[in-house]
Amino acid sequence: MNLNELRDRAYKTACNHGFHDEELSNEHCLCLVISELMEAVEADRKGRLGKKCKSRFEMDYNRYPALVEEEKRFKCSFEKNVKDTLPDELADAAIRLLDLCGLRKIDIEDFTEEMLYEAEESCNDETFTESVYAISTIPIRYEYEYDYPLGGQLNSMLLAIFGLAKHLDIDLIWHINQKMRYNELRENKHGKKY
Repeated sequence: MNLNELRDRAYKTACNHGFHDEELSNEHCLCLVISELMEAVEADRKGRLGKKCKSRFEMDYNRYPALVEEEKRFKCSFEKNVKDTLPDELADAAIRLLDLCGLRKIDIEDFTEEMLYEAEESCNDETFTESVYAISTIPIRYEYEYDYPLGGQLNSMLLAIFGLAKHLDIDLIWHINQKMRYNELRENKHGKKY
């Protein structure tokens, strides 16, 4: 997986949709990442785990290939089967991190299998909410405890999200790619203030 290519795509989409029309602080952007993580918690609380959303999406998407415009088929299938599920919200958090890396011109390191394994293993003794809390507090903890620069903080958050997704048996790259495609079809700032 080339996360720097995903970073560039996320940043370009955010720019094209007005998210970077004004200068925003790192804290503002990180708060939006955390808000996506909290939406993942809400999806978990509501039982929207998305265990079969990928296969259901593909089944719906391929059902009427000749009868419905491709873009409309994609949006309808995505909204019906994937949107607002736990994997979708984790993808949103990752996309916001990728976008912030693009904005600040931060390279994302290649996550080795060993790194992903360790990130996944760190979730074994935690509940889902404890894992999300740990990810949410990485910027403050890593800045003050380890003196990590922003790039190290963002890479650590991304790695932790990928580890959590692996722990939950979520194909996060698939979800990121689908959500980016969906976001590319949306209105300016996705109809929100920021």
